Amino acid sequence: MDSGKLLLRKPEIPTIKSATDRKQLEASSKNIELSKVIRLLEDPLTGNLKERHLFVLKKVLKRNPNGFLLKDLKSLAKVFDVCAEKSKEDPIYLPFLCEAIKLSRLPFLKERTSDELNYAQDVVHFLSHIGCLMRVPCPSVKENIVECVKSFYQCVTSRQLPDGPQPTSPGYRLQLLEQSDLSQTLVLSLASVEHRPDIKLQLLQALKLLSCSSDLNCGLMLKARGAESICLHMNESSSHGAVLFHSTEILWNLLESGNKHRVVAQLSNIECLVSLKEAFQHQLLTAVHHSELSLRNDLLVLTTLIAEHGTTLLIESLFAKLLTLLSTYPELTPTNPLIVTLKLNYSHEDLKMKKMLLNLLSLMSADIDVLQLYKEEYVLMALLLLIKPPPASPRARSASRGWSSSQSLELTVKALETLCSLTPLLLDEYMSYHGNAFVLRLMEWCIQEDDVPGQSRGFRGPGGDDKKTLMHFCVKLLTTVTSLGEEVVNEDLSDQGTIGDLLGVLMQMEASSNDDDAVVLEMISDIQLILSALCENDMHRKELFGSEGVEMAIHFLKKGGDRFYSGLGHNKLLLSTVDCVWSCIVGCYTTEDFFLAQEGVCLLLNLLCSSPKSVHSLILATLLELCDNPNTVSHLRSWRDKEGQTAPRVLLQMWRDDEAELEVQRSPEGCITDPKKPLLHKQQEDNRSLCLDGSSSAAILELMENLRSKIYLIFCAVGFHDLPGLSSEDYVTLSIVKRYLDFKVGEVWDELRAELDHDDIRPISPDRESLETICKISEETARKVMEEQTSVLQRQEKENLSQEQLTYTEIKSHWKQQELAKKSWNNYVAKTSNYEVLKEVKAQREMSRVKTEEDTIHPVKEAKLTTFEKMRVFPCSTDSHCYESCRRGLPRQRHVTVMVYTGRGYVCREG
Repeated sequence: MDSGKLLLRKPEIPTIKSATDRKQLEASSKNIELSKVIRLLEDPLTGNLKERHLFVLKKVLKRNPNGFLLKDLKSLAKVFDVCAEKSKEDPIYLPFLCEAIKLSRLPFLKERTSDELNYAQDVVHFLSHIGCLMRVPCPSVKENIVECVKSFYQCVTSRQLPDGPQPTSPGYRLQLLEQSDLSQTLVLSLASVEHRPDIKLQLLQALKLLSCSSDLNCGLMLKARGAESICLHMNESSSHGAVLFHSTEILWNLLESGNKHRVVAQLSNIECLVSLKEAFQHQLLTAVHHSELSLRNDLLVLTTLIAEHGTTLLIESLFAKLLTLLSTYPELTPTNPLIVTLKLNYSHEDLKMKKMLLNLLSLMSADIDVLQLYKEEYVLMALLLLIKPPPASPRARSASRGWSSSQSLELTVKALETLCSLTPLLLDEYMSYHGNAFVLRLMEWCIQEDDVPGQSRGFRGPGGDDKKTLMHFCVKLLTTVTSLGEEVVNEDLSDQGTIGDLLGVLMQMEASSNDDDAVVLEMISDIQLILSALCENDMHRKELFGSEGVEMAIHFLKKGGDRFYSGLGHNKLLLSTVDCVWSCIVGCYTTEDFFLAQEGVCLLLNLLCSSPKSVHSLILATLLELCDNPNTVSHLRSWRDKEGQTAPRVLLQMWRDDEAELEVQRSPEGCITDPKKPLLHKQQEDNRSLCLDGSSSAAILELMENLRSKIYLIFCAVGFHDLPGLSSEDYVTLSIVKRYLDFKVGEVWDELRAELDHDDIRPISPDRESLETICKISEETARKVMEEQTSVLQRQEKENLSQEQLTYTEIKSHWKQQELAKKSWNNYVAKTSNYEVLKEVKAQREMSRVKTEEDTIHPVKEAKLTTFEKMRVFPCSTDSHCYESCRRGLPRQRHVTVMVYTGRGYVCREG
C-alpha cells in the first residue's frame, strides 16, 4: 500500500516562489525522502522490494553529487546501517555502500554558517558509523572506507559551489573525527583484513595518518589496545617490509603522542615480544638499504623501552639471548649460526645498533637472571676488548677493518659506560679478565703525547676533547670499582702503581685546565675519591701517597671554599680534598709531619672559616684525627684568621652557633639556665619519646648530628687553660665545653631512669639510691658551672667598670689640658694686646728669679763640707791623668769639679 501511494502520488500545483523558498522546499523534500527511504527499507511490508530499494538509493546518490548535507548525515547513517545488515543476505546493496562511501570523501555541505555548530554531533555520529561499516565482509567496502579516511587528510582546498549549499571549512571534519570512534573501530578491524594484505596495508596507512595527527586519536587507539594489535599483526603479510614499516611508524606515533606507559604495558607480553623478535631478526638478516637498517634500529628502540619496564619476558622469549649475542659481535668470534651469517657494513646505522645493544646490556642487568647469560656469552670480555686503545702504528690503523676512528671512540665511551653498570655485578669476571689493566692502559694512552702529526697531545690540541671524554669515563669506572670496598681490587690497582699514576694525571689535569671546566673538576674529585678508597685502610699505600700527594692536597686546600656554591663542582672538589686528607694522610706520621710542615692545619682552619656549615663536620673530624700527632697542638694555638681570631675562639663561636641552631636553653650571656638540662635541646627532647623502647639513646645519637662532640675532643687535645685571645663570653662557653662529657653522662643516666619509669620497673633500693645520687651529682656539676659563669661575668663587669673609670679619667684630663691651653692662649693674647699686663708679668718674672737665686746660692756658702758622702767628685774631662789620681786617692795635680749636696740637691763648685 505504501509503495502504491508513493507511485500514484498526486503532484502538487506549482506556485511562483522565490529562489530561496524553492531551495528550502527542495531541502525539506530531500529530508522527507530520506525518512521515507528509511521507512521503505525497514518496513516489513516493503522489505522485499529490492528493486524499489535500489531505485530509491540511486536516487539519493544522484541528488547529492557534490557531497552530503550536514543535516542529512544522521539519516544517512541509519540508511548505511540498514543496507549493511541487508548486504549480509543479498550483496546487491554493496554497490550503494561503495558509492555512498566514495561520496563521503567530499566535504560536507552546509546551508547556513551555523550548521557546522548545530550538526556537529550528527557528523561525529556519521563518522563513527563509517568505521562500523568495516564489519561488512566485502573487500570493496573496506577498501573504500580506508580510502575515505585517508582522503580526510589530503590537502585539497574545497571549491566553492556556484549556487546552493557550500562546503564546510577544511579542518571541520578532522576536528570532529577526533571525537568519534573511527580510530578505535579501525584498530579493531585489523583482524578482519588479516587475509587481505593489500587492504591491511592501506588500513595501516590510514591508522598512521590518524596516529600522527592527533593525541586524541592515539588515546582512542590505545583504548582498543592498538599497540598490542599492531605488534601482533606486523609479521602476518607477504609484503613484510611495507607492513612492518607502517606498523613501526604507528607504534612510534603512539609512543610520542599517546601514553608511553600504556604502550609499553601493551607490548610487554610474551606474544608481542616474540613478534618483535621475529621482526627484528628478519630485518637483521635482510636489511640492506638505509631505510631497512633504520627500521631495524627502530625495532631495537622499542625493545629498549620494553626492557626498561622489565626483562623477565625478554629472557623467556629468548630475545635477551639474541641481543646478548649481537652485543659481543664482532669483538668475539661468533659460534651461533645466526650470527655467523651476519655481515656488518660498519655504517652509521650499524653503529647506532651497536650502541643500543650495549645500552640494552645495562638495562637488562636489572634482572639478576640475565647475569648468567652474560657470563656464558663472555660479555665483559667483549666490552674490555672495545676499550683497547687504538694501535700506535698508522699502517696497523689503516690495515684494520672495522669501525672508523670516530666510531671506535663512540663505542669505547659506550663500552666504558656499560662497564660502570655491569662491573659491580660481575666483579669476578672483571678481575679474571684483568679489567684494571685495560682501563689503566687506556688512561695512559689518553695522557700520552702522540708523535703522529695532527693527533692530540694529551688534553690539548685537536682531539683533546675526545681523550678527555675517554679519561672521564675511565675515572668513573675506577671510581665504581674502588667504591665496592673489595680488597682484591684495591690491591690489584696498588700493585700496578695506580696511586702514583693517578697523582700525576690529577696534577696534569689541574695544570692544563681552568677552574670553570666542570668536567675536569669532576674528574679531579673522582680521582681523589679513588685515592681515598685505596689508601684508607693500608699504611703502605699512605706511604706511597707520600709528599707528592700531600702537595696535591695542599694545593687544593689553598683554593678555599669561596666558590662552594658556584655550581661547577667546587663543592664536590672541596669535600673530596678533605676526605683525601683524612684517608691518605692522617694515620701515617711521615705524611702527617710533612702535611703539618706545609701548614696543612692552618689551611684546614682557614677552610673551616670560609666554608659553609655543611662541611664543618668533616673538617672538624679531620682536625680531630690530626690531633693525635703531638705537633698539631702548636699549630692550633698559633693560628690566626684574617681578623686576628685564634682557633679556640673560632671553635667556641661555632659551639654557640650550633647551640643557637639546636635551640638549646641559654641566657643572653650564654649561661646555663636549667641545671637539670644543661645540654638538652628541643629536637633531642622530642626524640626522647621515640627512644623509650630501649633500642637507642637520644643522648648518644645526638653526638653524630652536631659539632659539639668534635669541638669538645679538639679542646681536650689543645687543653682548657692558657688559651690565647679569649673574651669573657668565650670563657663562659668554655666552662660548658669543659664539662661536656660529664653532662652527657648525666643525660644517659637520666634517660635510663626515664626508661625504667616508662616500663614501670622499680630498681632495688641501693640501685635507686645510686641512680638518684648520680643524677644529683650531674645537677650539682651544672650548678657549679653556673657559679663559675657568674663569677666570670662579675669579674668582667668589674674590669669593664674600671676600664670605664679609666676612660672617664682620661677624658677629664684631656678636657683639663684643653682648658689650660685655652687659658695660656688668653694670657698670651692679653700680654700682646695690653702693655700694663705685659709690665706686670715681667715684674713677676723678675721677683721669681731673685727668689730662686736666694734659695739656691746663699745656702751653699753656709754649707760645710764635713762629709764625703755629701760630695760627688768628678775629674776634669780634659785631663785623664788627673782622673786617675782622683780615682786612686792620690793628690790631685790640677783642678776638679765638685758637686756639693746642699740638702735640696747638688750644686757645682770648682775645686
